[in-house]
Amino acid sequence: MSSNTQQQSAVFNPITGAIRALAMDAVQQANSGHPGAPMGMAEIAEVLWRRHLRHNPTNPNWPDRDRFVMSNGHGSMLVYALLHLTGYDLSIDDLKSFRQLHSKTAGHPEFGITVGVETTTGPLGQGVTNAVGFALAEKVLAAEFNKPGHEIVNHHTYVFMGDGCLMEGVSHEACSLAGTLGLGKLIAFWDDNRISIDGHVEGWFTDHTPGRFESYGWHVIPDVDGHDADAIEKALLAARSVTDKPSLICCRTTIGMGSPNKQGSHDCHGAPLGKDEIAATRERIGWPHAPFEIPADVYSAWDGKARGATFEENWNTRFAAYRAAFPAEAAEFERRVMKRELPANWTATKTAYIASCREKSENIATRKASQNALATLVPAVPEIFGGSADLAGSNLTFVKGSKGVTRTEGGNYCYYGVREFGMTAIANGIALHGGLLPYTATFLVFSDYARNGIRMAALMKQRQIMVYTHDSIGLGEDGPTHQPIEHIPSLRIIPNLDVWRPADATETAIAWTAAIERADGPSMLALSRQNLPTVTAKAGDADIARGGYVLSDCAGEAKITFIATGSEIKLALDSQAALAGEGIASRVVSMPCTNVFDRQDAAYRKAIIGQAPCVAIEATHPDFWHKYVGTDGAVVGINRFGESAPADKLFELFGFTVANVVSTAKGLLS
Repeated sequence: MSSNTQQQSAVFNPITGAIRALAMDAVQQANSGHPGAPMGMAEIAEVLWRRHLRHNPTNPNWPDRDRFVMSNGHGSMLVYALLHLTGYDLSIDDLKSFRQLHSKTAGHPEFGITVGVETTTGPLGQGVTNAVGFALAEKVLAAEFNKPGHEIVNHHTYVFMGDGCLMEGVSHEACSLAGTLGLGKLIAFWDDNRISIDGHVEGWFTDHTPGRFESYGWHVIPDVDGHDADAIEKALLAARSVTDKPSLICCRTTIGMGSPNKQGSHDCHGAPLGKDEIAATRERIGWPHAPFEIPADVYSAWDGKARGATFEENWNTRFAAYRAAFPAEAAEFERRVMKRELPANWTATKTAYIASCREKSENIATRKASQNALATLVPAVPEIFGGSADLAGSNLTFVKGSKGVTRTEGGNYCYYGVREFGMTAIANGIALHGGLLPYTATFLVFSDYARNGIRMAALMKQRQIMVYTHDSIGLGEDGPTHQPIEHIPSLRIIPNLDVWRPADATETAIAWTAAIERADGPSMLALSRQNLPTVTAKAGDADIARGGYVLSDCAGEAKITFIATGSEIKLALDSQAALAGEGIASRVVSMPCTNVFDRQDAAYRKAIIGQAPCVAIEATHPDFWHKYVGTDGAVVGINRFGESAPADKLFELFGFTVANVVSTAKGLLS
């Protein structure tokens, strides 16, 4: 059969016709969206979702389901059509509300909004990177929990991606690492339609993609006709047979397949087809039904509920046998994967560790305090899964209990290499998968590379812990390229992200435990390179955990309130002492996490800030602090890039001295 004949046969198939019709009708009704990718990938989707994907529409979150990621998330109507047709709780009215306010069918697939959507996609390249995280989590959990004759973790991660995903550099970061780690349960379908919004991609994307992925160590299946179901089926079976490396199935498709006048053109990429073209397409694909009308026999052909229930029942039987043979392991699996609870002894572990920090009262860098915390927390909370972007020795994120994942073995630590963005987005996939609590690490200044992955963690409210060290000009001689100035303030304004900048070992321990306990979003720890003195000996654990508290009060009425974080807390205390020597009473507020502090009740926040004029002290850009000090306060900060010099010289240069802080405070009083 010729390619043209195959394509003509494909468009007359009512099973795939339902996808094409729903996609073009929903986009037309919304007058917004991307019909081309769903129409072009209909056959690929049908083969995967009706024949191979192990999922259960009536219980979308059962543990050993396959994961599906639509990395080219602009084609969201493909996902919504598949979820609706196979029986998920996504009604035809939900599809009619595509891209409308408070709809379950947003413009791009959103985790937590639409049942069955495993991750939020839209920023291209991140979906396939999340998928690497899903596959890595599967590998790690399988290595930990599976026993001979008892495989309770054994599922695939499938991802659809387009040319745009491959052009984004993060796909290189993630797919390179996936090949190195031999993630054989990861199967990607490349929608090779050679179209992006600006037109035919030959003018800006001429990579030899099969060769690129072969160089990563992937199993590559090239030249698959993406409209020939038999060819897709054959390729998918071949991919599933290779278990020691991820697979890429290269599917040559026609964007907007079925549209007589717009298929193969960027005209159908990101805009409705138009009423006349939709009418012509209906005739072309043999779909005589009204918009959003699906015949009963088509629904029946797509319905995945009975098949899904069988998948889950079979797994439940296997898990019951596993529980009988390995009760302790089964209980741990249930705690971590199914209930997502912390260990039963967590509170005792946390309390004892914080007490030990107080007792030791060490004058150490907060990055070292973080490593000390990990040395206790990693064995105590076995779901913790770490990693650093080639800076483990500087971030101090590798501890005695850490074991690096390799191609042949599991572990609880990933050497991500110099891949800050890839690392962050992979960790998002790990967190979404369940069963592991990922932490990642790099220098704070390189959060710029990871920024959109950080944003996606916050958007999806995923529990990822980001360890960012070398938090200020205090890193010294590396100079302005490595000295973060604007980073902490800009990160603090990302919704749902908690940014901790602790002042000593005790605040660091509480920051770590708060991040572990937090279930509704990511946390970031900004940690010092240089040693810091113990300053919180008299501070209460509960006070620190509220994000801001009075560290050092005064007798009588305060004339000045100092607000500081991290390495500048000692400067605030010294300035308080200097003012006291001149008969001026002041108080010091430590604010290790402004985000947590802002969630406290108004009365508490007002009591902590107080009525006196405020001076904020932090080695970051000053603009952020005006929300606390107001127009009558002052900020000792940095509003330009740093210099290359020893840390003590830099702090002096930029005015982080008692003399300057005292002078600033007196200026307010006068």
